[in-house]
Amino acid sequence: MIDIKTKINDHFRDVQGGLFESISKADVGEVVSNFALQGGEIMAWADPFYPDPSLPRSVKDTLMKAIEDGYVAHYTPPIGMPKLRETIARVVSKRTGIPINPNRNVIVTPGSDSGLIYSMMPFISAGDEVLVPSPSYPSNFLNPRLLGGKAVPVPLSFEDNYQPNIEEFKKRLSDRTKMVLITHPNNPTTTVFRRKNLEILCEFIVKNDLILVSDQAFEDHIFDGIEFVSPCTLPGMWERTLTVCSISKGIGLSGLRIGYIISDDQIMDTLYGAAVNVLGASCTLSSLAAITALEDDSHLARNFEKLEARRRVAHRIFNSIPGVRTAISESGILSWLDVSALGTSEEVADRIKRDAKILVNPGSQYGAQGEGFIRIVTACFTEESDALLRFERISAVLEQMAAERGIS
Repeated sequence: MIDIKTKINDHFRDVQGGLFESISKADVGEVVSNFALQGGEIMAWADPFYPDPSLPRSVKDTLMKAIEDGYVAHYTPPIGMPKLRETIARVVSKRTGIPINPNRNVIVTPGSDSGLIYSMMPFISAGDEVLVPSPSYPSNFLNPRLLGGKAVPVPLSFEDNYQPNIEEFKKRLSDRTKMVLITHPNNPTTTVFRRKNLEILCEFIVKNDLILVSDQAFEDHIFDGIEFVSPCTLPGMWERTLTVCSISKGIGLSGLRIGYIISDDQIMDTLYGAAVNVLGASCTLSSLAAITALEDDSHLARNFEKLEARRRVAHRIFNSIPGVRTAISESGILSWLDVSALGTSEEVADRIKRDAKILVNPGSQYGAQGEGFIRIVTACFTEESDALLRFERISAVLEQMAAERGIS
């Protein structure tokens, strides 16, 4: 019998989807589906209000009308529907102060995950290195490898509020370094990189003639008046930055699978040219809904109020558990808990899965600096009472683990 794995190239050969070995990563294979079929609940997908209905009324009306009209059976252009690109350009121009040309600086993608790897594809060749803060989104470590390159983790620390330390970047710079890849605000830590730290990092990028990919999927909700700075607005960065965004997190429309990339037209010309080969075309129905979602920002304010309150409740409950520490979330829909006093990331996540029947993310999946932590999508469930019930079930498990270790 042929060993087909030997035919798979080195970049993909060790990637596993759970068909032959157990996989714990929530967005790989049947992990979530199988756990849900067993009666488990999911707080490991960065999907606001999952699994409850959460379509804004205006978006729902657009979807229904579009289906009735029948046009949605047809393609959009591979680079994105013109009106959607125009809407995105207006939103981004307002946020950043940069005049965005919808026909030269915007491309629509089927979600930000495809946007992330597509942003890297024109730049990363065999042997190229990508500096990636750790902890960070798991795809940031895998994507360079899938393209033949190598992710070089750059450690961030809880004690430093996970701000980038330029000395750590300098230590890892080599003649093979091609790119810096950041998730900002950071997933999983929720940290917002401060202007001063970003300025120093961007000076390093310009000085060393690097490319920056900035994943800003969580940018919609920043708490406590913290300033959010898009790196592409800093000196020398527009022409070397690809900014990847999404309607999944802040707007809460993960299932529509619409993301977008903003960049200089010299970069965008290449992205436009290969879009049909790599991206295909975004869903027509989703594109029409995304226009409404971006134009009607009233739901953003409602989500902000709900998520701001939710993160305070989560912090109060989880930070009171013996042996657990967590900083209050600075952005988005997540909580990041240091559970190292209770066990490894996998041990704690497995215990929560077994005893609370809730799936959370082991921090070790987010890079070496994530070991000893767990990520909880605290924005799951629409009703506060439903979320609170799950927080209390998780808390009971963690308190039991603390008691078993004599921590009080």
